[in-house]
Amino acid sequence: MTEDELDSLKTIGWVSYVLHLIVAVGAVIPGAQAGAALLIVALVIDLVKRSDAEGSWMASHFAWRIRSVLWAGALYLLTIPLFFLLVLPGYLAWLAISIWFLYRIVKGMVRMNKDQAIDG
Repeated sequence: MTEDELDSLKTIGWVSYVLHLIVAVGAVIPGAQAGAALLIVALVIDLVKRSDAEGSWMASHFAWRIRSVLWAGALYLLTIPLFFLLVLPGYLAWLAISIWFLYRIVKGMVRMNKDQAIDG
């Protein structure tokens, strides 16, 4: 992979991370919800461009963002019943998921800024 191709993937990665970050911050701060549309756009970008990153350290970042969205989405769906039983536990569960998602996005951004793959 050429340096120009890697730079292009890194630029796409930054766009995706920033979109994820906007959504993650919006999920943690009440009333600041940015909407699922930005998350879907970021996820589509990652799904479309991930094959271009195969064989490079950037591939781990595409996989990291995709897994983060899929896990967060699954956890949100699993905790929906808590809102119907008791609102506070549902809110606390969603807050914990949102903080976890924000942590993953920031961790990925820090690693990508250092030109390092992300583990796990």
